[in-house]
Amino acid sequence: MQYSAEDRPDGSATVLQPGFLASVFRDLGAELPEQVRPRHDDDGPAGQEEDVAAHGRAAALTHHRTLTVRAAHEHLADLLRRAALPVSAMDFESQLRSYEPRPFPADTDAGGPEAAEDAEPRWADFAPPEPPVADPDRPASHRLLDSGYQRELAQARLTHQRAVREWRTRRAEAADSGALQARAAHEQAERSRARAVAEYNESLEECRRAYRQAEPAAVESLLERALAAAEGSTRDLPAPCRALFRPLTRTAVLDLDLPSLDLVPALEGYRLGPDGTVDPVPRPQADRASDYLRLAARVALRALQAADAVDTDEVLAGVVLNGWLRRPGADPLCLLSVDADRDALARTRLLPAEPPGPGGPVAADGTDGGEGERGIYADAEHDEALVRLRGLQAVVAPDPYAGDAVEPCGTVGAAVPATGELSPNEFAHLVRTLLTAGGLAGWSVRLRGAAGLVATAEGGPDSALPGRWVVWASRGSAPVGAEEVRTLAEAVREEGVERGLRLTTGRFADEALDLAAGDGFGRIQLVDGAGVQELALTHLGLPLTA
Repeated sequence: MQYSAEDRPDGSATVLQPGFLASVFRDLGAELPEQVRPRHDDDGPAGQEEDVAAHGRAAALTHHRTLTVRAAHEHLADLLRRAALPVSAMDFESQLRSYEPRPFPADTDAGGPEAAEDAEPRWADFAPPEPPVADPDRPASHRLLDSGYQRELAQARLTHQRAVREWRTRRAEAADSGALQARAAHEQAERSRARAVAEYNESLEECRRAYRQAEPAAVESLLERALAAAEGSTRDLPAPCRALFRPLTRTAVLDLDLPSLDLVPALEGYRLGPDGTVDPVPRPQADRASDYLRLAARVALRALQAADAVDTDEVLAGVVLNGWLRRPGADPLCLLSVDADRDALARTRLLPAEPPGPGGPVAADGTDGGEGERGIYADAEHDEALVRLRGLQAVVAPDPYAGDAVEPCGTVGAAVPATGELSPNEFAHLVRTLLTAGGLAGWSVRLRGAAGLVATAEGGPDSALPGRWVVWASRGSAPVGAEEVRTLAEAVREEGVERGLRLTTGRFADEALDLAAGDGFGRIQLVDGAGVQELALTHLGLPLTA
């Protein structure tokens, strides 16, 4: 391979020998291809130069593409770090504005507002001090006849009159130059700024009042502002989140758009093949799926933290978050769903992450995350974000690249929610709220699942539901049969309580109604879907679709 004559001072060409290229391959850690090894003289210089040039270009291309893949890995590691940063509270106190008056520019140039104001000279600033009292018994008129004092007084009057004339001259000159108009405009602008700050703070206080009264528009507005502010640490990772508040259960439902699957690199790098080809080195699918789930978990926890941090007035009883993967031309997939009550929200904050080392991203096991590591971290099961998310009883798709979705814990439907749209926590909260309003207290939940709950409670002697109760509440369209009524009666006997309540959002089969009306089942009370709707309207003042 030859270079131009300008490569050497004497104008002669430089010939790159095959042995030199072999040393370059060895420095890059690549295997020397057969074609690049030194040839015998009978191969001919032209063939050697052509093969050497081709493999040199292939080596450079391999190196460049590998650097590009490594940059994508480093970008992913940086996103993982920034997505785990704690969010700032966007509550009402942090959004209040304060007004600080800005000085008129001429005030700053003249050394302060007093110099710029240039008030009319006062006689009190020029009047000489009265002469000292030599004899207290003499009248004041005798002291004023002092000749020295009179001279000082006359001189002070002349000085004061001269200062007044000069002040009037300056005022006239300032009026002609427009300085007074500029000062008046500045003062008007400052009054407008102060009025705007006061009006904003008043409107913010009105929003706070509406938020404390759990008005949906106020709650949703504050939540979405907090979610948008939390997204600010990763502007290069858009993750919009929409909020809906259900006053029936005092629960916020968040629909979070998860990052694109292409954000996680699919390759480890490139290698130069024996025949001079540039071959990609794919990553294991499990590593790529784990890295994506780490990122999705951090984004989801950040949204939950933002909702918890902004709710300083404790309006929310819980938060349901659904993470959706939206793809062009396809239906959105729900890859994760969380149903967290207020106590669980306090466990969403991640520990501070260590900064990446000089060699690349830091792995979970303390290694430097170099080429030998599989993925950004060595063990996905010990990733803190995923551990915390699973600790909240979240459902997470095991492989987001397989196209499998999970069932959302709660969904957003019409303005009046149906019981099927409520999350398990929401349904349990609704049942407890309704029956507490009816007189039951001292709740102890024994079993709870997606379909309902079993609990014990006790009502006061003067309440509508006196005594100790076993409550079995469920939701679903299938009618409740007689066997479930018998099971509740057995539970009442085993617990040694006075009564049992079977509540369903659907209806009871005829045999169940006949059994409850017969002998031996007088302590069992039945409430169907119509009864649940009536209880919600009576005790909460809110409609419910069974």
